[in-house]
Amino acid sequence: MGMSDLIAEFIGEVLQESDGLAELQRAELANRFGVVPSQISYVISTRFSPERGYVVESRRGGGGYIRIRRAQIDPTQLVMHTVNAIGDELDAPTARAFLQNLLDTETLTATQANVMAAALGEGALRPVPRMCHNAVRASILKHMLLSTTQ
Repeated sequence: MGMSDLIAEFIGEVLQESDGLAELQRAELANRFGVVPSQISYVISTRFSPERGYVVESRRGGGGYIRIRRAQIDPTQLVMHTVNAIGDELDAPTARAFLQNLLDTETLTATQANVMAAALGEGALRPVPRMCHNAVRASILKHMLLSTTQ
């Protein structure tokens, strides 16, 4: 397991123990794991992003902190938020992150998420010109998610 994975796992445990809200010191985490503070920032921006269902607040400086909160939102609102966040194009890793968040929040079942992931994969998009994959993927995911709210 890489250092970023260890840091993300630690933050995830803190979030679980504190009912979805963690207030952390960037420098303290960096010292704990023997990394530079920018690596902590990298982990937070990639693993605890809005598309993964988190709200992050940050204040820099001596008394600075990072506050990470698991967003609590109604399933229908979460689907609509996700549809609005997708945009006109969607790459495969971001699509997987959206699906994982919807699965983690029990907005989608495992079966629904797996079917959507299969429909969004490169194999399914093979007949489509490569330069159109991200636009087609965005459209497919939006329509599939909207069909879950009906």
